[in-house]
Amino acid sequence: MTSTVPALGTRTAEGSALQAVLLDMDGTLVDTEGFWWDVEVEVFASLGHTLDETWRHVVVGGPMTRSAGFLIEATGADITLAELTVLLNEGFEDRIGRTLPLMPGASRLLAELYEYEIPTALVSASHRRIIDRVLSVLGPHHFTLSVAGDEVSRTKPFPDPYLLAAAGLGADPARCAVVEDTSTGVAAAEAAGCRVVAVPSVAPIGPAAGRTVVSSLEEVDLAFLRGLMTEMR
Repeated sequence: MTSTVPALGTRTAEGSALQAVLLDMDGTLVDTEGFWWDVEVEVFASLGHTLDETWRHVVVGGPMTRSAGFLIEATGADITLAELTVLLNEGFEDRIGRTLPLMPGASRLLAELYEYEIPTALVSASHRRIIDRVLSVLGPHHFTLSVAGDEVSRTKPFPDPYLLAAAGLGADPARCAVVEDTSTGVAAAEAAGCRVVAVPSVAPIGPAAGRTVVSSLEEVDLAFLRGLMTEMR
């Protein structure tokens, strides 16, 4: 699958109803945040380095360049960012090729959004090659478009991916509901002006204005997301 995202535009829609739902991938729809850490641990072990468990919260949810760069600097490993990126992507692809568990409630939510024809986008910091593998399991028909981390000049925590997705769906970011699992993703969505549902995976996320925190996607359905827009009035 290739991206169908156009250039950033200014198109917005009238009204206060829910116009689109924008979903993160790792840790939100698929239970893979632990996969990334396991791959990072394995790759650095092969390079002769042991990763500190406390670094897991530093690298979760962000772009690979940031996470990989941090780990190279923290360990002093003799590897370039480009070389490490290849190894991490290959290791992750191998893992999801063996198993790809969905988060509780993910399948039901995607089916409901599709049934009611809600414009939906997958917005991830993962690279296109990874997103397309995951989409083959989630079902590409569930998404109007997808945005990959290597398709934007600035990915999360910058707002660009969510602004791009909203523009591609012809939606006002303020009328988009975003579902995220990390503080990095939440920061990106809030900077874009979206309403955010946080479903923390690895690290806790506190409540804030314009943000709703739930413990599982099983608490989220279309009525819930539409209610977020009602609260704005």
